[in-house]
Amino acid sequence: MDKLAKAPANGGVNLDPAHAMRIAALFSEHNRALVAFLQCRLNSLSDAQEVAQEAYVRLVTLERPEQVDSLRAYLFRIASNLAVDRLRMRKVRNDHPIVPPEEDLHAAPIPERHVVAARQLHEVHKALRELPAKTGRAFVMHVIDGCDVGVIARAMKISERMVRYHVANALAHCRARVDELEMP
Repeated sequence: MDKLAKAPANGGVNLDPAHAMRIAALFSEHNRALVAFLQCRLNSLSDAQEVAQEAYVRLVTLERPEQVDSLRAYLFRIASNLAVDRLRMRKVRNDHPIVPPEEDLHAAPIPERHVVAARQLHEVHKALRELPAKTGRAFVMHVIDGCDVGVIARAMKISERMVRYHVANALAHCRARVDELEMP
């Protein structure tokens, strides 16, 4: 019986104070970027916040955090994987709706949705061509190619803050163009 280790009082998590401080610093420095990154992927602020929270929980509960070279990169990888899982769950729910499709009165018929989506995609392409070269490149690398902000910063020889600035401007510009299309 004395060979069995007692579970820690904090719910089974052995939390090293130094590790906790690193995660707190990571949160204060990168949480906004993480949530924005996830919001782009999930198209939902609430889902992005939930996934970010789960990613931090997984980071806190790492068994051997000292083996991770970059906690920031690892955090974004965890979050990215969780976002993919969330999108898969959405797809399963959408593929197997609880309400039969003929009873869903709010969804537009598929040909109409296709036309709207094609128009929106055309507007996004047009909006991307209107952007300055650096802004468009940062946006494509981050949103389309899925590159990390640090990787983009090194490739473009600019700061990570400027990468986030370019991506945010591109998102706002594309959103404005799509919104213009939807305005009567």
